[in-house]
Amino acid sequence: MAHTVSAEAEEILDKEFPVLDKGFVRLVDYLGGDARVVEAARVSYGKGTKSYREDAALIDYLLRNQHTSPFEQVALTFHVKLPIFVARQWIRHRTARVNEISGRYSVMKDDCYVPDLADIAAQSIDNKQGRSDEALDPAKAAEIRAALIAGQKQAYADYTALLDTGLAREISRINLPLSLYTEWYWQIDLHNLFHFLKLRLDTHAQKEIRLYAKIVFDITKKVAPCCCKAFERHALGAVSFSRHEFAELQRRLRHFDANGNNGETALSGKALERFEEKLVNGKQR
Repeated sequence: MAHTVSAEAEEILDKEFPVLDKGFVRLVDYLGGDARVVEAARVSYGKGTKSYREDAALIDYLLRNQHTSPFEQVALTFHVKLPIFVARQWIRHRTARVNEISGRYSVMKDDCYVPDLADIAAQSIDNKQGRSDEALDPAKAAEIRAALIAGQKQAYADYTALLDTGLAREISRINLPLSLYTEWYWQIDLHNLFHFLKLRLDTHAQKEIRLYAKIVFDITKKVAPCCCKAFERHALGAVSFSRHEFAELQRRLRHFDANGNNGETALSGKALERFEEKLVNGKQR
């Protein structure tokens, strides 16, 4: 296979794209692109034997039918600065190679994430793991934000005071907050990157990691634009149905009688509620 170079990707190499108040994402390196996926799929053909339209159609076919191995031939390496609580969500995607800054070897920087007032909200009533869509009263939000900043400053002051006593860095760091920024190099192949993006660009993901995912996706579009278009078309925002849910969907589409009913439904109770939620809200549960 010939070495694949993307002019658009080359233009943004090592450029920092800001995220949140102090974070960033930058593309360090990449291996392959759209052409590499095509070459891997057409392993018996040489480069340039097909038109751009045919190559794009092949990429679309591969992703639509979940023929994923050619996408694994493309890899991207990112340098990311992110709050620790975002990193702990991110690291759940165990299909990447990660090297993170170590608080045992380095003194951690005095960088903590402070949310905007508009992002400070109460616990959602109908979402056990998320915040409400409505921000708090501005005065109350400002009070909470000030408390967060004060706690962060105190924690870092305690950390530096412990370091000054000669205490080991690995012990001094243990009371540092989850809002503290960390940094890592994150390398992942395109197939698994798309899985990460499908989950972390979803509206049900926490806002902070969604913002990182958006920047990562924007960068990935520079490396493999045709692949990203196919991903947007067939995977991003899509939901899957179980066998029983699909049977229920077929039953509804057939319109067996005026009410659209044909005996007992294929689903009942909570299963039917989950199915309805997929149809109405696109939420995958």
